[in-house]
Amino acid sequence: MGVKGFVEGGIASIVAGCSTHPLDLIKVRMQLQGENHAPPVQSLRQPAVTFQTTTSTVHAPPPPRPPRVGPVTVGVRIFQQEGVAALFSGVSATVLRQTLYSTTRMGLYEILKQKWTDPETRNIPLARKIAAGLIAGGIGAAVGNPADVAMVRMQADGRLPPAQRRNYKSVVDAITRMAKQEGVTSLWRGSSLTVNRAMLVTASQLASYDQIKETILEKGVMRDGLGTHVTASFAAGFVAAVASNPVDVIKTRVMNMKVEPGAAPPYKGALDCAMKTVQAEGPMALYKGFIPTISRQGPFTVVLFVTLEQVRKLLKDF
Repeated sequence: MGVKGFVEGGIASIVAGCSTHPLDLIKVRMQLQGENHAPPVQSLRQPAVTFQTTTSTVHAPPPPRPPRVGPVTVGVRIFQQEGVAALFSGVSATVLRQTLYSTTRMGLYEILKQKWTDPETRNIPLARKIAAGLIAGGIGAAVGNPADVAMVRMQADGRLPPAQRRNYKSVVDAITRMAKQEGVTSLWRGSSLTVNRAMLVTASQLASYDQIKETILEKGVMRDGLGTHVTASFAAGFVAAVASNPVDVIKTRVMNMKVEPGAAPPYKGALDCAMKTVQAEGPMALYKGFIPTISRQGPFTVVLFVTLEQVRKLLKDF
């Protein structure tokens, strides 16, 4: 397999990433909804004046909570306010991310899977598939984190007021400016979350695809063809979305936060971001953007594996 596995996985990932980019953009915008909403002020106590023995309490009305909108509304607003091209904001970062992250994880997964396959039965236990996915996903995420940060920022830029937008021209411009203005370490901001998410996604996505596909073929439900590939890949996409969405929300917010010089960052880290998000918006905030996540993860996984199977057929003699 060697290099071939990396090439096959890379081609399939880039095709899948570009074709589902608008859905990923909508998911990011939804995950950032309500982020700047401060918890309502319950009361304001006034200091006692001279000779006054009691204090008075002035109740301030809580500010209205911004309404949450669905993926269709978010998509229509982006189209109306920013134009159709905005649906592909950050697509250059998606290409770089898939080239670095997905090529690495797909290639490593195939190498580990081959090494751990029983030579006699040609089978590999589910536990080993999951372990291969965890290792491959973690390494791939560490390699691709700079492109991931750039992608999140470029996708989120349009929701900011014009004066606050970063206006990155491309993924190269984004990475260069981040390194100059915020330091090289900013390129790995949220890397622990990226690695954790990637491990969950890769293990659940690749392992479940292989397992479901094998089960379908063993039970004789369908033959090895497009129908089997689509069924197994959509199921794998659903599993991956459920497993990764909470980590994905926190990752998006940590990567997108603005750190002003001399000021404390909005979040001290992943755990702080998770706690503030749950306190301000409730525990279900960790599943914000789940509909566009599954709407994107499903088609992405289908395109990924269907393309992968076709690329494997084309390159089988190489």
